[in-house]
Amino acid sequence: MNWTELLKVETEHNYKVAEGLLDLVDNDRLDWKPSTGSNWMTTGQLIFHIVSACGAGFKGFVTGDWGFQPGTDADAIPPEEMLLPAEKLPKIGSIAEAKKLLREDRLLALDMLGKCSEKDLAEKIAPAPWDQEKTVLGHRLLQMVEHLGSHKSQLFYYLKLQGKPVHTGHLWGM
Repeated sequence: MNWTELLKVETEHNYKVAEGLLDLVDNDRLDWKPSTGSNWMTTGQLIFHIVSACGAGFKGFVTGDWGFQPGTDADAIPPEEMLLPAEKLPKIGSIAEAKKLLREDRLLALDMLGKCSEKDLAEKIAPAPWDQEKTVLGHRLLQMVEHLGSHKSQLFYYLKLQGKPVHTGHLWGM
């Protein structure tokens, strides 16, 4: 299996599972968040993050367009502005909107993957605004798929804590 095949399979799987989890979210629970601890996203904020967790990163790594204002030096952005506290994060308005945005993010990720050669995926160094390690493009894109997967798992536990009858099959798309 090459990078392209691996990334396509893992990307499609994670989006499919994320969409299945979205089917279990109630619109009236978008403001819910865990009651203990601090800096938790609401369900709506978490979903907003999920629907842009992968495709935008693919675009950034493949094209260099991270969505910053022109002339912005990513290295000059303080960490507290790069990683906002939960209360400053945007939230989704509805599950219908989330599903639409998730489909768009999936198409963006797959479109960006289609622009990559196997050689670039295996050899091109792709620094991130948050990490200047010398990591190849294929690994960076896989990290974006893992990012989606991590937040998909977080949504699974949010649903579990809300009393939804979820089980391991929901988490793994079985």
